[in-house]
Amino acid sequence: MYFCPMEENFDMLAKTLYGFESVLARELRNLGAQQIKEGVRNVKFKGDKGFMYKANLSLRTAIKILVPFYTFKLYNEEDLYKNLQKIRWEKYFDENKTFAINAVIHSDNFTNSHYVALKSKDAIVDYFREQTGKRPSIDIKHPDVLLNIHIQKDVCTVSLDSSGESLHKRGYKTDTNIAPINEVLAAGLILLSGYDGSQHFIDPMCGSGTILIEAAMIANNIPVNINRIEFGFEKWDDFDEELFNVIHDSLLKKVTNSSNKIIGFDKAPSAVRKAQDNVRNASLEEFIHIEKQDFFNSEKPVEGKTIILFNPPYGERISIDVPIFYREIGNTLKQQYPDTNAWFITSDFTTGLKSVGLRTSRKIKVFNGNLECRFVKYEMYKGSKKASKN
Repeated sequence: MYFCPMEENFDMLAKTLYGFESVLARELRNLGAQQIKEGVRNVKFKGDKGFMYKANLSLRTAIKILVPFYTFKLYNEEDLYKNLQKIRWEKYFDENKTFAINAVIHSDNFTNSHYVALKSKDAIVDYFREQTGKRPSIDIKHPDVLLNIHIQKDVCTVSLDSSGESLHKRGYKTDTNIAPINEVLAAGLILLSGYDGSQHFIDPMCGSGTILIEAAMIANNIPVNINRIEFGFEKWDDFDEELFNVIHDSLLKKVTNSSNKIIGFDKAPSAVRKAQDNVRNASLEEFIHIEKQDFFNSEKPVEGKTIILFNPPYGERISIDVPIFYREIGNTLKQQYPDTNAWFITSDFTTGLKSVGLRTSRKIKVFNGNLECRFVKYEMYKGSKKASKN
């Protein structure tokens, strides 16, 4: 068992989606994190309070930034209750603050995360009642302090959640379609593709515009959560507003201005309207052009190196004839999009991918929600492959 105070440099853990651990580690390295260590769906690192603010503002592939401060072994619910009562909770909040608990369980001894959260809540409330005669209130929707209880086999880690609401909620998306893509997933796919703003970028099935918006923020080095209304750490007693504002402003000064095109198509007028609204919400109209266009009747609208990246229907929530649809993807790329690297994500990595009729140059396992998917790359050359390489 150990207790780790929030000293100048302290342990943090960034949670991410499966398959994006190395991308997140690279983001952390570029930001200046120390002692980076990749896990499964997470990356551990060290930094100070200012770095915690910067990580929440900047990390594109992080879902949460947690600050672990207490770890212990446990075998039953009584162990959980007793160990949580040993924590000096007044160091983190008082009985006048509201709190909530998010529990994540990977253990044979515990199977119900809701029950673990309730038992943990009882231990904390009882601690305050015994110490002060008062009890803090629970607020699930908008707590002053959000705690994370993570049980892995027989080890429990207690953390402060510095992010509050999930970091995928950037604040720009007010309109969505039937099968919207998660913002963290979209950013992760773009970074996996190698896109950095030095090429043109096209999403030919753009839906509500998430991929385009994330691409524009990457191309112009715009901090991904710069317009977020609130982070969890802003309600902590030690929140340093002056330091936060300095970091916020310094990140804005590093914003660049990419001259390459970012273009979106969708054949549905309603999707085009939603995408345009979301782009406007993100204040990125000058960087993104969206038009009504059926990808299968389109041709490449720009000259030179281009990345195409999209999230086509899988046949799960949007009904399509999978073999015909994916064959048309292959035909359109081959005939109309020379000199491009084309990427898309799909959960149909048997019939769908076989129907494309092109050879993949990369195939990466990722998840879209609970759906196991493949993120695939097709290299489309201008003329023959050999001539293009020469």
